[in-house]
Amino acid sequence: MADQVSSLCRYQLRQLRPVVRFITEDAAKIVVHTFIPSRLDYCNCLLCGIAGNLRQKLQSVQNAAAQLIMKTGRREHITPVLRELHWLQVPRRIDFKLAVLVYKALHGQLLQYLAEDCQLLTDIGRRSLRLADVLTCATRRTQTRLGDRSFSVAGPCLWNSLPVTLHDRDISLVQFKRLLKTLWFV
Repeated sequence: MADQVSSLCRYQLRQLRPVVRFITEDAAKIVVHTFIPSRLDYCNCLLCGIAGNLRQKLQSVQNAAAQLIMKTGRREHITPVLRELHWLQVPRRIDFKLAVLVYKALHGQLLQYLAEDCQLLTDIGRRSLRLADVLTCATRRTQTRLGDRSFSVAGPCLWNSLPVTLHDRDISLVQFKRLLKTLWFV
């Protein structure tokens, strides 16, 4: 997995670097945003719980893309640049995508075999809860760290760690995404 992570976007960044120097900042945002974030987000739910060094390599790719767009130096602090671009950092991007998948599973917008991995406490016959209208997932226990990274474990655990206001049944997908991104940007 380390080989895929390290070579994920470096080639595209090297190809875009000479081009970006000659175009406007808005055009650079469009060009870089077309290639880099889409590659970072491709199957990033599989990257849930990866080792810190691999996560750092992905973050460095995102940082290099942000620096390329905003034409900042390598020694400048990257957090303000990421905020200006409105990009979440890589671990939060992974969690964001995972939370959206769980939302879709709980609202019947996902394939059945994935939806079965996200069962509600109210649906599996446990005691009735005071907050029955709030969606809370049943979590599974595993014996290994690899098992903790599976969708059926990581998804419900992440969902249950979100604020209760995001568990409301009446929130649309667009509202959920907006509230979640706002929560993690603060």
